[in-house]
Amino acid sequence: MLGKKIGMLQIFDKTGEVVGVTAIEVGPCIVTQIKTVEKDGYSAVQLSLGKKKREFEISNPAEYKVGQELKVDVFKAGDELKISGTTIGKGFAGRIKRWHSHRGPMSHGSKFHRIMGSIGSGSTPGRVWKGKPMPGRMGNVKVTLKNVQIVDVLPEKNLLLIKGSVPGKRGNLVLLRKNA
Repeated sequence: MLGKKIGMLQIFDKTGEVVGVTAIEVGPCIVTQIKTVEKDGYSAVQLSLGKKKREFEISNPAEYKVGQELKVDVFKAGDELKISGTTIGKGFAGRIKRWHSHRGPMSHGSKFHRIMGSIGSGSTPGRVWKGKPMPGRMGNVKVTLKNVQIVDVLPEKNLLLIKGSVPGKRGNLVLLRKNA
């Protein structure tokens, strides 16, 4: 299913404990295309939420029809999901912010406050090792959270309340899949 992140809030569970939850508006998603093994080489269903469309691989495409509406009522409280989304982009970040490196001494004449320092050895190997933590673009990557629990389902508002946080900012598209 496809959903839109609404934001975070707190609710009380059955024991009276405060639980941080993320509200996700799920669907109604419309089946726009069905892919079959015979015709396309794989089986999948394309869903749309407004103008956004995504494909989900499934094992039994005969269960779906083009134009069929999928709503939030396919989920129930206690289900575990895999949720994928794009994290918040932070722009270009230095090594301290991006990789949590330590800074140098701040005393007068140090010349090593927030700079990187050496990025490799001298003549051997004579290059920078792959994977060296350096400044660069931070965030704005696809992240998948596994075994995320549904706290509550509100079908009249098309809302899911998910325990904990979900990647991305408010209004971002998230993909929800049941754990198999």
